[in-house]
Amino acid sequence: MAPSRNGMILKPHFHKDWQRRVATWFNQPARKIRRRKARQAKARRIAPRPASGPIRPIVRCPTVRYHTKVRAGRGFSLEELRVAGIHKKVARTIGISVDPRRRNKSTESLQANVQRLKEYRSKLILFPRKPSVPKKGDSSAEELKLATQLTGPVMPIRNVSKGVWMMLK
Repeated sequence: MAPSRNGMILKPHFHKDWQRRVATWFNQPARKIRRRKARQAKARRIAPRPASGPIRPIVRCPTVRYHTKVRAGRGFSLEELRVAGIHKKVARTIGISVDPRRRNKSTESLQANVQRLKEYRSKLILFPRKPSVPKKGDSSAEELKLATQLTGPVMPIRNVSKGVWMMLK
């Protein structure tokens, strides 16, 4: 830290063995490669599930500065799942993130996330556990052939601009 204002000049005590305490970042490019390979290996392992993980809800950012923006939250609330007609334990198995702590403070956000869940459910291709004995709700053989792995975020969230307005003095 630099000295501030009219204080005494500090004595720098640099007599320690400082060469051993220097942290270098020469492993940064190798780490980048390692992370990339790990992402690719995970994508291959979980295919044809989405590589970016489960679907997330639309939430508003906190504080006055950022509350005009929306972003992906941690998980859908239990009320949103109930209104959408999806059981909380089934939701996790079909790629829907669940956050039991979340509360819905407005009906608008509740309806938006319920609509998001219904849209996701309509697009979902559900593989049967036993291909010979498909259950109710599983996708047909033709749909299974069309299944490809999604690399980007599941149903990405877009910020909609409401236009610029000006306050008159």
